[in-house]
Amino acid sequence: MAKILFVVTGADHWTLADGTAHPTGFWAEEAVTPYQIFTGAGHEVVVATPGGVVPTVDRASLAPDVNGGQEGADKVAAGLEAFEELRRPVALEDVDPEAYDAVFYPGGHGPMEDLSADPASGRLLTETLASGRPLGVVCHAPAALLAATGPDGVNAFAGYRLTGFTNTEEDRAGFADKAKWLLQDRLVALGTDFQEGEPWAPFVTTDRNLVTGQNPASAAPLAEELLRRIG
Repeated sequence: MAKILFVVTGADHWTLADGTAHPTGFWAEEAVTPYQIFTGAGHEVVVATPGGVVPTVDRASLAPDVNGGQEGADKVAAGLEAFEELRRPVALEDVDPEAYDAVFYPGGHGPMEDLSADPASGRLLTETLASGRPLGVVCHAPAALLAATGPDGVNAFAGYRLTGFTNTEEDRAGFADKAKWLLQDRLVALGTDFQEGEPWAPFVTTDRNLVTGQNPASAAPLAEELLRRIG
């Protein structure tokens, strides 16, 4: 049995360019689906958040229109209720990355607010990447990669092939002209090899031990790829 760390945003809002606090958190499907895949295979999941705060789900991620209808929304809600580890997270600052066989970051706009500048998360990402252990990051969670910059100013993910929520998707979601910055732009500026699939369609990239997914639909195939790597 493997032990898998879920690093989840502790933010309950995302500050927009005009200073507005947009309610957010983690995206339900991106946490619930991988959790079900990993625990269904017999693995243990531990949740970590900045400060050990209980994470907030983005209420928009529970709506029927983003879950394929009411039945899908009910399944996600039930999966969220069963995800007990979300209600007893450990403090991200206290995490020893060597205690885990793999690390996974679900998205939602929350990581744009906190994990993008969190030094503990940055260290964890840098150490996990260097260790060769599987590292999965999906949708807006690649914002956390922005904090993985060493004292020399070089980001640990520079030169890596990856993906994340695209400018096109942010535009279609209605936030491209409201955000302080766009995830795709920042990742490209880091020197990553950003790959872009079709909007809203599953799209996963791999590079060494890094596995990234573009959007909520990519959470399941990303988790399956991590599962293959865990063995």
